[in-house]
Amino acid sequence: MYMPYTTNPYLPRLRMEAANRVRWDKWTIRQTARYYGVQPSTVFRWISKAWLTTKNTIPTLSSKPHHHPYELEPEIVEAVLSYRQRYRRCALVLHHFLLRDGYSVSLASVKRVLKRYHVSRFSRWKKWHCYPPRPLPEKPGVLIEIDTVLDGPPSERLCVYALMDICSRWAFASPIECISSRASAKFLIAAQSVAPFQFRTIQSDHGSEFSKWFTKVIECKGFFHRHSRVRRPTDNGHIERFIRTLQEECLARINRSLASWKKNIPEYIHFYNTERPHMGLDMQSPLQVLRRY
Repeated sequence: MYMPYTTNPYLPRLRMEAANRVRWDKWTIRQTARYYGVQPSTVFRWISKAWLTTKNTIPTLSSKPHHHPYELEPEIVEAVLSYRQRYRRCALVLHHFLLRDGYSVSLASVKRVLKRYHVSRFSRWKKWHCYPPRPLPEKPGVLIEIDTVLDGPPSERLCVYALMDICSRWAFASPIECISSRASAKFLIAAQSVAPFQFRTIQSDHGSEFSKWFTKVIECKGFFHRHSRVRRPTDNGHIERFIRTLQEECLARINRSLASWKKNIPEYIHFYNTERPHMGLDMQSPLQVLRRY
């Protein structure tokens, strides 16, 4: 790990400039030290380093100590690396094996060794998502949350796409046999065609059905796609609660078949948007809220 004692970007060039004052301009070390506000011994070190480089700067070196009084013993480090090569397991499992075989080492130390020697299970090529500021749902369509629900075992699984406008709580849902990025894009376009307002920002989780292809397609349609934060289910709390309501008030009361879902879910969505009172909307329906805009 690189630990510089300063992050001033001008210091490397200033050091070389001070060294050149003595080397080429014939300034004395004390004169140079007084001019730059440093100790004479510091200028002397800069001059020594200037003779060893051909660059126009003297870089800032790391202030990380070479040794630590509580550093791991070399045999423990070697044991961690050998166990990693032998078992190909994570730090938690390796720590268990090391304790079993009589080594005295903490889990944090095992993780630190794996990271320091670049043999951890973490991939350097893992994509880090950027999370732009969450827009305030001041008007309908500003923020739309979208998600999926899976029901049943894999051999008999049925799926439902659902989305909700956070401002008005207007919702839309549609059953499908299998989810995919293509199905997600089709569902969103179908929801926009029946919505009484224009969608702007679409927020989803990191599911495979909301992949890069989905993002590119909906951005071509004029939507902006953002992801919820990893391990933050409350970011999509509105759509999660709507899915629970859909399961309790609709799916649990009808036959579990795709044909039954295609018939009953649209009827329930119409009731949800036009008649069902919402405590979060002061006992109004989404349609009543939309009439104000």
